[in-house]
Amino acid sequence: MYSVPFSTGIDTPFADSVVSAARTTLGDSLRSVIYFGEHEMDLLYVRKDLYETEQGAMEVKSRLVEFERIGFDEAPIRSVLSVPNDPSSIGTYEFTVRIHDDGYVIRILGDSVGVLLTTDEMDVEAFEDAAEAITRLLKDPVG
Repeated sequence: MYSVPFSTGIDTPFADSVVSAARTTLGDSLRSVIYFGEHEMDLLYVRKDLYETEQGAMEVKSRLVEFERIGFDEAPIRSVLSVPNDPSSIGTYEFTVRIHDDGYVIRILGDSVGVLLTTDEMDVEAFEDAAEAITRLLKDPVG
């Protein structure tokens, strides 16, 4: 369920890869996949039972993306928390999971782009698989 051309400038094969990675790792619990930059976003996937119109989905997801863009500003802080070879360091930032009453939001960031996945309630371990797959794609979008 996406509109081409993409406002973020990604291409269809990359969008297909991101959606495929999310669907493969999260299954039928996946609600949506959003690819975003600092000023634009593309709604790559929305489960059919959630919104009556694409416009309705875009309005809701736009608000979510505006909130999650804070991650780009947090990057320097996350880097400071990761001190190589320091046993007290918490390690490198990987992804964020936000837990809500009826589902989850997973944010995976690249250098200047990110992916949001929304899901129903599910096993939290699946998020790591999804985040790893999406992170690989963000590091090498060509493939």
